[in-house]
Amino acid sequence: MKIDHLILGAFQTNCYVLRESQRSQDCLIIDTGLQAGRLIEFLKHHKLNPVAVVLTHGHPDHVAGVAALRESFPDMKVYIHKLDADMLTETPSNFELLAGGMSGNQPADLFLENQSIIELAGIKLQVLHTPGHTPGGICLYSEDEGIVFTDDALFADSVGRTDLGGNMAQLIKSIREKLLTLPGDTAVYPGHGPVTTIEHEKAHNQFLQ
Repeated sequence: MKIDHLILGAFQTNCYVLRESQRSQDCLIIDTGLQAGRLIEFLKHHKLNPVAVVLTHGHPDHVAGVAALRESFPDMKVYIHKLDADMLTETPSNFELLAGGMSGNQPADLFLENQSIIELAGIKLQVLHTPGHTPGGICLYSEDEGIVFTDDALFADSVGRTDLGGNMAQLIKSIREKLLTLPGDTAVYPGHGPVTTIEHEKAHNQFLQ
């Protein structure tokens, strides 16, 4: 798997562009950031075809770029967990006000559930429903590649905030049951910040001790 990593918008959101190989043109995108301009430029510069974007949760710093991305790539499909689906088009939270608002997003094309399997652009990912940051937060696991994209659930030496419609006890439970049970050498690609590993977080993350 070829992973291109872009850091987008004022909230420094990690966006991941996944391809089967360096030569592949079809790609799968994880999250769009608050503004998708740099992402669109990257895709066009490399002549890539985004088959779909998978949204790890519904907060604006991860989904607000969807409308612009769809304008540039109208055949692209949008995936989100069913419990966060309304957040894509209706975000009446204090987080939206903080982010400056968003508009123009249409409903998702497909709704995900726990254990859903995504197979697109030569990429296979298993959906792990990890509520706590938001009700419909998901992580995306590739057993073959030994990697997991952990949304805003698990960060390097930290965990996601829960003051914007979340629940800390539920988040810690999700992390312990869905993520810390993965092999220790699994690489963790979070929604913000640097890559880490499951083994490191088990040993050093103060929120999980």
